[in-house]
Amino acid sequence: MAELPDPVRALLEGPNYVHVATLMGDGAPHSVAMWGGLEGDRIAIYTQKGSLKARNLERDGRVAISVTGHADPYKTAQIRGRVAETRDGDAAGAIMDRLSLRYTGQPWRMHGPGAIAYLIEPDRVRYTELPLTHSPG
Repeated sequence: MAELPDPVRALLEGPNYVHVATLMGDGAPHSVAMWGGLEGDRIAIYTQKGSLKARNLERDGRVAISVTGHADPYKTAQIRGRVAETRDGDAAGAIMDRLSLRYTGQPWRMHGPGAIAYLIEPDRVRYTELPLTHSPG
């Protein structure tokens, strides 16, 4: 397992969207922007059983994740890893509540029986910070 440097941890602990890429059955990539966070040294994402990303992760647990700073998009991390653990039911709901509070300030309102959280163990981690100022014209 690769260590998560402090700047990468900071990105994953903030309200920054993660872009999660999984593999389709034919090997094609599937990417989606979503909420993400940390559970210890693992990256946590949440979805519903039966979703495309859940089906992809059940078949092949390899994943690539990028995260971009919301306040400073020139701070980015790229992570490759694999699913090390899944949690469902109340354990998945607890993760989603923590993520929802961070991103919206409110608990998650759509708990359901199909909830599943994936905990991803990083294998490779890269952090980039460019000396640019974000000021779109």
